[in-house]
Order: sequence, then structure tokens, then C-alpha cells
Amino acid sequence: MTLWLKQGEVPFSQSQGDKMKVHPGVKPAVWGAVVGAVAFTVVGFSSLGWTLGSTAEKMANQRAETAVVAALTPICVEKFRQQTDAAAKLVAFNKVSSWDRRTLIEKGGWATMPGSNAPNSAVASACAEKLGSLT
Repeated sequence: MTLWLKQGEVPFSQSQGDKMKVHPGVKPAVWGAVVGAVAFTVVGFSSLGWTLGSTAEKMANQRAETAVVAALTPICVEKFRQQTDAAAKLVAFNKVSSWDRRTLIEKGGWATMPGSNAPNSAVASACAEKLGSLT
């Protein structure tokens, strides 16, 4: 490396006073950009409705479950109404406490949809609420 140096020159790493000159406005500009990016991110997530992928997935799953319950509740109500002596059983159903109605729907099999072995508790709750309002 020293072969390329002229006589009397010192290699760059050994020289003194050769600092890189930076414009004095660069440091405040960089800090302003960092603070602006942080502020923009905070405002985006808090006020502009930005979400993480995991949060969006949870929201989509909740909406899908709500849609499934909304679609299956009328089937549950109709299955209850199709049984023999449905009017008398509806009167008896309404005499049961609201806490036990869901269990009654589950045990009756009206919240068990074709293709499944167990009743859907969310459908049973919505079905019990719907049947309770049919009086």
C-alpha cells in the first residue's frame, strides 16, 4: 500500500484533521425526519385506522363467525317450529328461565347443523333469543 504514496505523504488513516465536512442543517433534518416518522406512525395506528395483520385477521374471523351465526339462526328457529306440537313447546320454552334456554336448544338438537356432531353454542344463544321474541 505504501508503494503508491509519493515521498513525504502519510496514508489517509494516519492523517489528522481530515474529517468529513457535513452541512450544519443535516443533523436537525435527520432528527426531524425521525420524529416525523414516529409521529406519523402513532397517528396512523391511533386515528387513521391502520391495523396489524394479526388484528385484521382477528376482526375477519369475528365477522365471519357473526355471519355464520346470522345465517344459521333462522335454520335453528325453523327446526324448532317444524317439530310436532311446536306452539305448545314454544309456550313451555318461554316459561323456562332465559339462562336455561340455550341449554334447552342445544339438548333439543336444533342448534346442531347438518355435518356437525355438536351444537353451536353461539347459534343456540341466538336461536333462544329469537324464539323468546316470538311470543
